[in-house]
Amino acid sequence: MLEANGLASTNSPMAASAENGAALPRKILVAVDDLFFLAKIRETARQLKVPIELAKSDQELLGMAEPPPSLIILDLNSSAIKPLATIGKIRQQPQLKRTPLIGFLNHLQADLKVKAQEAGCDLVMPRSAFSQNLPGLLRRHGLPETL
Repeated sequence: MLEANGLASTNSPMAASAENGAALPRKILVAVDDLFFLAKIRETARQLKVPIELAKSDQELLGMAEPPPSLIILDLNSSAIKPLATIGKIRQQPQLKRTPLIGFLNHLQADLKVKAQEAGCDLVMPRSAFSQNLPGLLRRHGLPETL
């Protein structure tokens, strides 16, 4: 698993280099228990050199959200994460209110899509569209940004 080191404090060397225009590290939190999709996400992230962190529960996901990630990816069909409740918990956290949240689901689950959007999921996609757009999503949200 790829992991990113967050900025520990404003006195850290990474924070100092960020002030000088260097790239800031970014991380993507992934809550996916489908092994096929997890392998696909990991491999794509590895190829792009994008740091991801895997959460196996809603509590673990919320605990990993400091500093706030640049993106959270949720499998809306996960039995371990309880995605709709987790979306609500994410959106209740002040530091995560603006964090983009992308969910993916099986085709023909229009009711789940509507519920996820109502709970606060910014983008909900069928698995096939998520797979197709994964490299672009990881690039946009995971590559370092400079100040």
